[in-house]
Amino acid sequence: RSLEEDRIGGTELHFKNYRKGATFLVFFAVFSSTSSWDWLMSIDVHWFSTLFGWYTFAGMWCSTMVVIVLTTLYLKKLGYLKKVNDSHIHDLGKWTFATSFLWSYLWFSQFMLIWYANIPEEVTYYQMRIENFKFLYFAMFVINFAFPMLLLMSRDAKRHAGILTLVGLIILTGHWLDVYIMVSAGSLGSNAHLGVLEVGMALLVAGLFIYVVLNNLTKAPLTPVNHPFLDESVHHEI
Repeated sequence: RSLEEDRIGGTELHFKNYRKGATFLVFFAVFSSTSSWDWLMSIDVHWFSTLFGWYTFAGMWCSTMVVIVLTTLYLKKLGYLKKVNDSHIHDLGKWTFATSFLWSYLWFSQFMLIWYANIPEEVTYYQMRIENFKFLYFAMFVINFAFPMLLLMSRDAKRHAGILTLVGLIILTGHWLDVYIMVSAGSLGSNAHLGVLEVGMALLVAGLFIYVVLNNLTKAPLTPVNHPFLDESVHHEI
């Protein structure tokens, strides 16, 4: 329907897409949480956390914002997306900054509550990760929290393509480490190690993702010329 809207214009198809998008968000909120329980939390059989679904959702949201930022900056550098101005880039930088803080807040909330309660069935989750991945575990938190906070604090930094690209790559690395530790600590324990296979598979998946995204971007115009709110979006100054 999005391609059809590009050809026809008007508001009918736009609001149909709007309603479908809102419906999808409800299902995504539910299934992203249940999937994280089945695929990640269940690895540590006797452990559970009511914050875990929100925590993984925040990680996905932050990573998605970074991918949007990197894709936008790359296409703009190649001469596309000429209607995207510094204010649009600034907004993307603010979303990256905000979602990083949301993830950090949920990470600390989960850690603090379990540490304070000190219930054996719950603290084993962190005990395994701190004992076997002490450096990586806390480095992952610093990467995902401290770097975005320090580098994106100023207004100018959120508009600077080089800084946004650097922060984006750092955040993606940090969230990959987060998922790696979530999986490896529960499945391999002290036998886990970060080696060529783990890094190679991550790069392979990233390469396939980039290929699919860029290939699909060539099949349709990048600017929705008949979108009913295009002019309102273009004239954006902050």
